Amino acid sequence: QVQLVESGGGLVQAGESLRLSCVASGRTFSDYGVAWFRQAPGKEREFVAGINWSGVATSYADSVKGRFTISRDNAKNTAYLQMITLKSEDTAVYYCAAGNKYIIHKLASGYDNWGQGTQVTVSS
Repeated sequence: QVQLVESGGGLVQAGESLRLSCVASGRTFSDYGVAWFRQAPGKEREFVAGINWSGVATSYADSVKGRFTISRDNAKNTAYLQMITLKSEDTAVYYCAAGNKYIIHKLASGYDNWGQGTQVTVSS
């Protein structure tokens, strides 16, 4: 199992930016693909963005395309989610997940390793 710790969440105003980080430990980070999910109160956990082991392949939810960018630095065992032009509907707890190194799953069931989450609140 790989351990994941997210950071970088906070309270921002609409239109502002945040960068989330996900630091991995315990296993070789490049053996895993990584995804960000989010869960708002009363809603199901939803896919936000994913990246394969090398960083060459990425995938995004339609709601964040053009505003969010996922990246990774395998030398630092860290994945990132850069978020710009934030909207109130982006408010949620954001989770980092690690899974298959080649396939970017868009369902939470596709991932066995999860972080504890970081809260992002966007005020309008």
